[in-house]
Amino acid sequence: MSVETSLKSSSEHEAPDRVRDLPTVDSEEAAAEEASASAIQRMIALGQMSSGFVHDFRNILAVISAGLSLARRHESDPVASNGFLAGAQEGVDRGLKMATRLLDFTSGHDCEVHAENVNDALRQSEALLRYAAGADTRLILQLGSNVPDFDFDRPQFNAAIMNLVINARDAMPDGGVIQISTDLVTQPAFTGVNLEAYVQIRVQDDGTGMSASVMRRIIDPFFTTKAETGTGLGLPQVDAFVKQAGGFMRIDSAIGAGSVFDLFFPARASATPQ
Repeated sequence: MSVETSLKSSSEHEAPDRVRDLPTVDSEEAAAEEASASAIQRMIALGQMSSGFVHDFRNILAVISAGLSLARRHESDPVASNGFLAGAQEGVDRGLKMATRLLDFTSGHDCEVHAENVNDALRQSEALLRYAAGADTRLILQLGSNVPDFDFDRPQFNAAIMNLVINARDAMPDGGVIQISTDLVTQPAFTGVNLEAYVQIRVQDDGTGMSASVMRRIIDPFFTTKAETGTGLGLPQVDAFVKQAGGFMRIDSAIGAGSVFDLFFPARASATPQ
């Protein structure tokens, strides 16, 4: 069974529109009311963002814990131990950046979107992704050679891929393989697609897969199949991030056949497959 998320503008995932029909009174009073309405919007958005932040921060803490555990396990090998400690430190650095980003948002600074290369982003995150996948899981990167830059917010991208890797790991309790691949594709055969070229990021596992009933609800906020260990926030965050970037997500899965998550982002007009 496959599920495709619809193309929506980022405005559908933001806080409610600003209160516009203010009374025609003194300009200072009107400005004060508008400022109040803007503050309310930001508080609503902050509440939504905070729940996702806690989810992502818990993932980072789990990765740091894995790095420290591996370092202790390899105490007799200083080279290996130092490598694991460096990975744990990278997790600490990323956690600090996440906290700074949340504080920046409370001060009125929104996320920073830049044209970046997804292959570079994945290579830089590879060590943390391997820790997240766990010792019993093999993580493979297959990065396309013709993948162009596209506009995205790096922290949100990192959190999205981390969520997909952790979900894939949890779907393989006895271990397995997670494959992350990138490519430039033209005119994907999906409904709602209106651009010629997309950057595709695929996260695939050979885990237990999902039933049709689970697939229908998988991106619903707070829906989880992990009982008390799940929050139901990971995949909705991934879906929101992709849509904010102007793209869409497609999910294929079946019981016993593993799962495939394809993220499609609009490629720049100058990008053409080779």
